[in-house]
Amino acid sequence: MPRLGIHQDFLQDLIRLERPIQQKVVETIFKFEQSSHAGAHLEKLSNIRDERFKSIRIDLKYRGIVLAPESGDEFMLLRVDSHDKAYEWVKHRRVSVNMVTGYMEIRDDAIITDTIEGLKHTQGETTRPLFDHISDADMDRLGIDDQMLKFARMLTDVAMLEALDGKLPQIQYDVLFGLAAGMSPEEVWNDVVGGITHEAIDPEDLVAATQRMPHKVALVEGPEELMELFAKPFARWRVYLHPLQQEAAFRSYSGPAQVTGGPGTGKTVVALHRARHLARQGGRVLLTTFTTTLTRSLAESLRLLETDDEVLSRIDVLTVDQVARRLVDRHMGKFALLRGDEEKEIWRRIIRRRSLDFTEKFLQEEWRQVVLAQEITSSDAYLDARRIGRGRRLGPLQRAKVWRAIAEFEQELADNNYRTFETICVEARQVLCELDARPYDHVIVDEAQDLHPVRWRVLRDLVAERPDDLFIANDTHQRIYDNRISLNSVGIQLAGRSTKLKINYRTTEEILSWSCAMLAGEKILDLTGQHTTLTGCRSEVHGAEPELYGAPTKSAELTHLVEIVQGWLDAGVRPEEIGVAARSEMLAQSAAEALNRTGIDAGYLSRDKDGAEGQVRATTMHRMKGLEFRCVAVIGVGANQVPYANAVTPLEDDATAHANDLQRERCLLFVAGTRARERLHISWHGAPSPFLNLASR
Repeated sequence: MPRLGIHQDFLQDLIRLERPIQQKVVETIFKFEQSSHAGAHLEKLSNIRDERFKSIRIDLKYRGIVLAPESGDEFMLLRVDSHDKAYEWVKHRRVSVNMVTGYMEIRDDAIITDTIEGLKHTQGETTRPLFDHISDADMDRLGIDDQMLKFARMLTDVAMLEALDGKLPQIQYDVLFGLAAGMSPEEVWNDVVGGITHEAIDPEDLVAATQRMPHKVALVEGPEELMELFAKPFARWRVYLHPLQQEAAFRSYSGPAQVTGGPGTGKTVVALHRARHLARQGGRVLLTTFTTTLTRSLAESLRLLETDDEVLSRIDVLTVDQVARRLVDRHMGKFALLRGDEEKEIWRRIIRRRSLDFTEKFLQEEWRQVVLAQEITSSDAYLDARRIGRGRRLGPLQRAKVWRAIAEFEQELADNNYRTFETICVEARQVLCELDARPYDHVIVDEAQDLHPVRWRVLRDLVAERPDDLFIANDTHQRIYDNRISLNSVGIQLAGRSTKLKINYRTTEEILSWSCAMLAGEKILDLTGQHTTLTGCRSEVHGAEPELYGAPTKSAELTHLVEIVQGWLDAGVRPEEIGVAARSEMLAQSAAEALNRTGIDAGYLSRDKDGAEGQVRATTMHRMKGLEFRCVAVIGVGANQVPYANAVTPLEDDATAHANDLQRERCLLFVAGTRARERLHISWHGAPSPFLNLASR
């Protein structure tokens, strides 16, 4: 009997179809699987690049695109659209198998080929290739195939790469984007590729390739199960607006406004609905945050919420850096983005030449957190500058030495046409000041607590001062990066236009209370520089108390983890509804391996935010941000791991930085704990983390 798998990307598009068409899709799939001969339902397509794509009739107007293997009974539904749009989508698509991950990949072959030909005629002899520091061997090891390698070698600007997002094989796009962002090949391997299959890979065996990616393909039994799958292509809470959130989303404000609240209170949902609301009124809207991963998540949720293409066309979902880079590219010409390792080496050379007793990290942060944050452009201004948050005191002579080092660093950037993400933002503001009109009518910022002052100034300048100009969603208790700011200092006055959400719609009261205790006594400042607390944040759902367990060794802790996870599975929790978080990648990977050894299917979550269906997901605390699970086990919460020593400035070096780093580590554990909806298990081996003494009182 033939089986028709459902590709995850198709599920994301299905919700845009009207309900009667969805029902017809269900009926078509059911008839397909009841047939003894699949070919009776499939039609051959002409003038396409890959003959393994077939068409299936939904009704008079709609067609489905099916990937049909050359042998076997396992097929895959990739797309359903109107007749012409479905055929246009498939015309230039080609399917292949990634020889590192073993996953099936789909690419727009024509666009890639045309882009390569276009780049041949536009390359300048003096333009530095974007990936000249990455060897062919590393590219091959990371799964970059010959066509993509040819494309990558011709790129000189990350904007060229971003323009083809969605057209390139997704894994290979993510690899190249990570390398372009300054990640090392090793970091990309750990964070993007996420492992390698140990079986032989046949580049023509698409059935085996799809079987390796259960997180992308769902096989269902019967129309009832299929309709249930269609009903939840995304978690409903991502777009459902609760009545208590409606006023914040739809009211009109006389100027910049913000919505705050603890985890799970729906700040992102409010931001999404507000973006749609303002776009429906005809405004040009920027919906932004601080990472590309989060913008993708926002874009997916927005497409789930709004089906009108005209409304969606008025909303740009971009990071601040993407907006700034486009402005600078368009108005100031090309430049080279300075990689992280290159920047450190410049600082080291300056330190050696000047025999300074500062580290490159100290100079980097002094430049970012003081000079750039306060727009300092002269030695006199730096000598008079307030260095709030910089614990190491500097006398006039020391400041003079630091300023000369910073001036030398900035001169080297200018001489080599180098930019960092921060200096791109500085130049973007210069561009904005010269424009006749602002690019947007409204700017909406999600996860705003992690933005640097230079990015805030860009946001302020992207929209004219007017009613409903800026809308900011944030929770500084979830700040996991070292960017602390008062919005007043960057020209954003909230003037009481603030809404605080207090009802948590995700986590039980018991888990929320335990997690909030992690931050009790901590002085957390909001984005206006005022002290803020989680007082009043509550959940109306109750459940079991969090469980704490100390083990003598790492092996004993992982053994206990297996018992806990097995108990959850036996109670009826699905594997994909279970998350395991650790402070380090190594321990999270060890957890996945321990579960797999005992027959529990588990995967290390690195590239795909949603993970694989049918697998327990293990990942780092940082990657847990934005995720939710029914049950969460946070492991390795020991004295030598949380706080993580390498992430904390020594007390004797800088007392203020030391305190800030410890607070950030507490916030990270807080974020991990609040990913759980129903059950939370905390464990460690050896001595427990000092944070737990406070949290378990």
